[in-house]
Amino acid sequence: MARKPADQSVNRSDIIQAAAEVLQRSGYEAATMKDIAAAVNLTAASLYHHFRNKDSLLLAVLEVGLDYIIQQVEPIVHNDQPVERKLRAMTREHIIGLTENTAVGAAMVFEIRALMNVKAPPPGARPAEKAAYTEFIARRDAFFARRDEFEDLFVQVIRAGVDQGVLRPIDIDIFAKTLLGAHNWVGVWYRPDGRLTGEQIADAIADTLLRGVMNQPPAPPPASAHREAQL
Repeated sequence: MARKPADQSVNRSDIIQAAAEVLQRSGYEAATMKDIAAAVNLTAASLYHHFRNKDSLLLAVLEVGLDYIIQQVEPIVHNDQPVERKLRAMTREHIIGLTENTAVGAAMVFEIRALMNVKAPPPGARPAEKAAYTEFIARRDAFFARRDEFEDLFVQVIRAGVDQGVLRPIDIDIFAKTLLGAHNWVGVWYRPDGRLTGEQIADAIADTLLRGVMNQPPAPPPASAHREAQL
């Protein structure tokens, strides 16, 4: 099949998904724009008309993944459910989203560091190159700020649980990072043909982690013990 010329329309989301899958297979250092272009039947030259370089493509992958999960989780934070139900629902949305697109999930775990290592153009670079770098850095900083906002959604609900006495007086920030870390790694080890579905994994993780922080009242003594105390 012939490759698409540069002026032929191509779905941007298809390019981003292909980039995520190539990054998952090869890693950021080994992946090339040629590999990504081939995955969507473009020439490498044509791909450069859509994305300036591999750094901008990686950032687009991460932006799309983060925007999607924020859209799923944010409404839960602001509804009227009890804290435990909110945290369970947020965990389900995050983990199911990761299991439905493990390529983007893996990029969130393994490729974030690559964003921090992007080199500035040399002093003699063309103004357009310097401007593109400045724009990229602004987008990268906005991504990290939005990632912090996503984490803060969990922090808000956890803090409300502690304030209400539903959760024990835990270190809120540490628990939020622990929760999200457990979620994120599901995208790395999950297999569609594995023993559990994404929903089952989400429920198991929520059960395990919440059980350790719930401020449950002491269980009443067994009926037999109550009868013995009366004798």
